Amino acid sequence: MTHNSCTQKILAGSVFTVIFSATPFPAYAYLDPGTGSMMLQLLIGGIAGALVVIKLYWYKLKGFMTGKRSSAASTLTKKKTPPEGKG
Repeated sequence: MTHNSCTQKILAGSVFTVIFSATPFPAYAYLDPGTGSMMLQLLIGGIAGALVVIKLYWYKLKGFMTGKRSSAASTLTKKKTPPEGKG
């Protein structure tokens, strides 16, 4: 598949998704308070997960953004070798 063909398919899929999601249609469903609570929990959990990932990769991200590698990032990525005789 060529690059242009792939781009056209992605663009067509994106346009379809936007049009489909912007078109109102009846749901014929009942959303009780438990559903809203579950959606809120999903949102909070997603945000918490994203923050944990950012925290785990903070030094690498910071080094990538600034263009230099910090000493804290290099100490985090070094492999620890066991002492001699304890293999």
